[in-house]
Amino acid sequence: MQSYTHFTLEERESLRIMASEGKSIRAIAKELKRNPSSISRELSRNKNKKTGQYNAWGATSLYLKRRKRCVRPCRCETEDVLRDFTAERLRLFWSPETIAAVWKLEHPGDTLAHTTIYAALRNNLLPGCDVKTHLRRRGRRKYVRGATTTIKPDRFIVDRCEKANKRSRIGDWEGDIVLGGVGKGCLLTCVDRKSRYLLSIVSHDKSAVSISEAFHKAFNGHTVHTLTLDNGPEFALFKQLERELNTVIYFCDPHAPWQRGTNENINGILRFFFRKGTDFRFVSQEMLDDIVTLINQRPRKCLGWLSPADIFFSSCCT
Repeated sequence: MQSYTHFTLEERESLRIMASEGKSIRAIAKELKRNPSSISRELSRNKNKKTGQYNAWGATSLYLKRRKRCVRPCRCETEDVLRDFTAERLRLFWSPETIAAVWKLEHPGDTLAHTTIYAALRNNLLPGCDVKTHLRRRGRRKYVRGATTTIKPDRFIVDRCEKANKRSRIGDWEGDIVLGGVGKGCLLTCVDRKSRYLLSIVSHDKSAVSISEAFHKAFNGHTVHTLTLDNGPEFALFKQLERELNTVIYFCDPHAPWQRGTNENINGILRFFFRKGTDFRFVSQEMLDDIVTLINQRPRKCLGWLSPADIFFSSCCT
């Protein structure tokens, strides 16, 4: 069977031009590589009924209106038994998947897709039933399909240099944010991979601009050879940060927080002082600095019971 495609706007415009030039239907069909009957039908169906003229935009508009009407009606609109069966079980708070499965068991040979039930709910075809009141997730999607990152990194953690991977120098940092309550600000945290030394800045919001400014405050006077981040939208200005901090930024793989394990561990320590839901708009930088000092002066087993401050400021650890 020969494949068929609908006329495009460009084809309709070419058709209009050739028709206005007086070309025959067969000549136009040959130019557009269409069947003459298709050209004849297009001209007769989509021309202006008052003037008799053919216009590409008007023809496209008429085509789109017909396409909207050319939709098979939902089964719950035409089949009373199915509609009553579905509505009754939705009132018992069954999921559409469960209803579809039971329908197929009770009606062998008659298939029913759960998407049909979702469509019926969206179009208010089931009396007394609503997405917000009868579905477990109240219309919210369980999964968000598509891209897993909100930014497009230039370099991933697999590209990170050997010195940063082996923690052989001061100045290779991991960065992240610790969120407060919704709309209540956050903390920017930067941890040196070798010494586990923490830098942290209070930010009243997590916009890319605010986080970029917080990075500048945190790294003021510090060497930044590399910086490793996650794929959050708050780091969208990473290219600008690279230029201004004269550093190289790497990104961990999506949904792989263990690739920044040092930073995640320190964030967990900060959570001891700042519980989830904290309003960081009322946390002063001075208060945060006192807590960061406590953390940086605490001996760590991974450092041979030296503190991050001991390692970071030691002249022998270069």
